[in-house]
Amino acid sequence: MQAHLSLSLALLFAAAAPLGCVPSSMSADSYSRSEARQVHRVQHGTVLIVRPVAIEGTKSGLGGVAGGALGYVLGSAVGGGSGQRIAKVAGGIAGAAGGAAAEEGLTRQQGLELTVELEGGEVIVVVQAADETFDPGDSVRVIRRSGGTARVVQ
Repeated sequence: MQAHLSLSLALLFAAAAPLGCVPSSMSADSYSRSEARQVHRVQHGTVLIVRPVAIEGTKSGLGGVAGGALGYVLGSAVGGGSGQRIAKVAGGIAGAAGGAAAEEGLTRQQGLELTVELEGGEVIVVVQAADETFDPGDSVRVIRRSGGTARVVQ
């Protein structure tokens, strides 16, 4: 029983580790490692429309795997024989579903959909984390990376 408790606690911490970090890659102020020391093109523009949006959370599968393992271990602590086998399977299934939902929910973030008219007349839309305030009429810089990603900054 002590071994089950120790293993359960270890799995609980392992399950919580990937869920505790909200990704910042959608932020205008965060750059990935691969973006450092790369050339980005800058265009100037004016914000036309600002619309709040939700950016869905991560669905890497880690939450489901960790939750399933934890549910299986906890199910093994229930009863014995065929009842224990059923509890293990049920615990694994319920844990996987709960872990996947927890991962997505904990990594979901608020975002902004920014419609920007560039100096040349082109109108673009960029979705990014809501970590900066924008209003229609604001002068902004649009920073574009060759891979197609962009960010809007003031």
